[in-house]
Amino acid sequence: MLQKTATTSTQEITFNDFKKEVLNDYKIAKISRECSLLGRREVLTGKAKFGIFGDGKEVPQLAMAKAFKKGDFRSGYYRDQTFMMAIGELTAQQFFAGLYAHTDIKADPMSAGRQMGGHFATHSLNEDGSWKDLTKQYNSSSDISPTAGQMPRLLGLAQASKIYRNEKSVQHKTNFSNKGNEVAWGTIGNASTSEGLFFETINAAGVLQVPMVMSVWDDEYGISVHAKYQTTKESISEILKGFQRDNKNKGYEIFVINGWDYVQLTDVYQKAAKIAREEHVPVLIHVKELTQPQGHSTSGSHERYKDKNRLQWEKDHDCITKMRKWILEFELETETGEILRFIDSEEELILLEKEAKKEVTSAKRNAWNAYLNEIKEELSTAAKILESVSSKSENGTFINKYKNDLLAIIEPTRKDVLSASRKCLRYLKDENFPEKIELQNFIKSATESAYQKYSSHLLSETDLSTSNIIERKPTYTQEKNIVDARIIMRDNFDAVLKKHPDVVIFGEDAGFIGDVNQGLEGLQDKYGDIRISDTGIREATILGQGIGLAMRGLRPIAEIQYLDYLLYALQIMSDDLATLRYRTFGKQKAPLIIRTRGHRLEGIWHAGSPMGGIINHVRGIHVLVPRNMTIAAGFYNTLLEGDDPGLVIECLNGYRLKEELPTNLGDFKTPIGVVDTVKQGTDITVVSYGSTLRIIEDVAKDLAQVDIHIELIDAQSLLPFDVNHDCVKSLAKTNKLIIVDEDLPGGASAYILQEIVENQNGYQYLDSKPTTLTAKQHRTAYGTDGDYFSKPSAEDIFEKIYEIMHESNPNKFKSLY
Repeated sequence: MLQKTATTSTQEITFNDFKKEVLNDYKIAKISRECSLLGRREVLTGKAKFGIFGDGKEVPQLAMAKAFKKGDFRSGYYRDQTFMMAIGELTAQQFFAGLYAHTDIKADPMSAGRQMGGHFATHSLNEDGSWKDLTKQYNSSSDISPTAGQMPRLLGLAQASKIYRNEKSVQHKTNFSNKGNEVAWGTIGNASTSEGLFFETINAAGVLQVPMVMSVWDDEYGISVHAKYQTTKESISEILKGFQRDNKNKGYEIFVINGWDYVQLTDVYQKAAKIAREEHVPVLIHVKELTQPQGHSTSGSHERYKDKNRLQWEKDHDCITKMRKWILEFELETETGEILRFIDSEEELILLEKEAKKEVTSAKRNAWNAYLNEIKEELSTAAKILESVSSKSENGTFINKYKNDLLAIIEPTRKDVLSASRKCLRYLKDENFPEKIELQNFIKSATESAYQKYSSHLLSETDLSTSNIIERKPTYTQEKNIVDARIIMRDNFDAVLKKHPDVVIFGEDAGFIGDVNQGLEGLQDKYGDIRISDTGIREATILGQGIGLAMRGLRPIAEIQYLDYLLYALQIMSDDLATLRYRTFGKQKAPLIIRTRGHRLEGIWHAGSPMGGIINHVRGIHVLVPRNMTIAAGFYNTLLEGDDPGLVIECLNGYRLKEELPTNLGDFKTPIGVVDTVKQGTDITVVSYGSTLRIIEDVAKDLAQVDIHIELIDAQSLLPFDVNHDCVKSLAKTNKLIIVDEDLPGGASAYILQEIVENQNGYQYLDSKPTTLTAKQHRTAYGTDGDYFSKPSAEDIFEKIYEIMHESNPNKFKSLY
């Protein structure tokens, strides 16, 4: 059984301890390499779908592991298997369980088979969804595949240490930080440093001066593309020299080191950790002269794009080969003249290598058997049921063939088992006997079980789920206190900051001026520039900050100034935040709240409402569209009581409108997923949200003058939508439906239409065609007239609803045109 790689320190150790450490490290490296070699074979033989491995990067990862302490966080990419093994958080058997996509979280603790191999995570949560003590364990935030996608989150993981060290209001949260002494460790391949997310994060970390150590594994290629096509000067450390700190300016400490030099790597990583941990200065370590012995992945071979000289160089400079040579040649003469060696003969090293290979072979076999035996048990159950069914059915011959074909599969999948069972059920459609019911129940049970294996944990399934938060209505004084709506937002945030000391709010212009609409006016002066802070113009890393901070126990509210700008961060929202709980099988969470504002402004880039694009990319995040600031404030209060991430889109043209100021600020809660029937009516159900809804409220008065009485429903929440099915209850009364919004055709309105007509079975109540009224295909043209002719106007809404009523009753509602 391997031990975690020892942590080298300034404290003197005996030579025997040093020898033990070196040989243990070498064995970890060999085990990792064998996993890579055997892993590739498993993919090529068809046992696994795809493989991407960490071979060639083993030795620098050993050095990184020595400097990594409990409480630290990793945010890396898919080649860090040696590091995970070195800190004791990945075994060879777990490595193969992930490769085979074993759906048991105990077998594959990284993702329960939901991610391809090479994507690593530790468990931050207990079974009930509460936090573990993160200071007493090694932490790895869950990896994602998109290149450089791990960078924005890294910024927040590092910034959390700075906040815990300097902000008194959160220093009691000792299960998340030990006085801010934790380092966030990032890793990336050299080619991926070409991504904008890398540069955006590097710049932001330098500005914020956070304890981050960034390792670049440089093997000179990005798949088949050489570094000369990737990076100016073919060197990331060269072009980042301007970030190097000096006596006058804060910045980075930058190290450049060869990836095969075990001794120098160990020394550099200890220095880097000390700088980051003690001084809160970011560090870049450019690890050069690394290799990729099997090429980029199992999708191809590097012999196609590397010439013979390069292939020979890689063989000679393989980091494990170099480490082996150093171990064999190492000699140290003591003061007494004694010669100290790691090994007395090469045979000792050969024996160690054989042990490593044997361990990996055994681990692979055990992982495969554990994975396969589960499925074989299910197959056996299905075969017995099919045997019974075939003996009773008139179509027994056909069913028996399916059963025999199933039993003949040597390495079955769950798909094989369930597919055969469902096909056999077709032959029984005209028959009834107990065995048929048994088959039906087997299929139902397998499908239900599949939900837990493949579809659970998109959102919180614990008592902390926002769906469990009970509505609490705003309360008011007897004499109405009418204010600008922004005051409600500002005063509610004030109450929130008092109530929740772990809340931090940040974004462009959020700090000093209190955001562009003054919803945070004066709060930085009151709570300080750590809890209310400005950021640069960098939406992706604003989101990343929020994710990392939320993963470390803070409750961040990340502000993206306008809804259109959210597109800069949509990839991070979609690939990282929205999938985090799902891809870790509920073992990590980031209850980040994203604040933005949109709808009904002016021009192509400041008046878009790309809701369809957003809601179809961020399943796993609540998307909330309040029509006024009181409802919006209630959503913030609700989200802070739960542990799901949420996006709140405030109405940009609503801050100066008048609303009544509640007396229970910070406490009233808007329920998530519940619609609000704004106006009762009998003729037609109208569903909308946001700023457009206010236009419809005015139109309703005009419609009433022609004896059309609409039932107006505010969606309020798009993800989830109408969990109580109030829309279909309205439809049962009116029998007509129109959905109005300012998104493009086929966007949010189409989504709402599907929810009501299909998922709520609203079709059965319709006596006319359900209709959507949306913006035009293009973005909004500039100016008042541009808005009028690009988005649904009051006249458009009136005439569309009138047209539906005309179709229903042409004698009463004469055609307008």
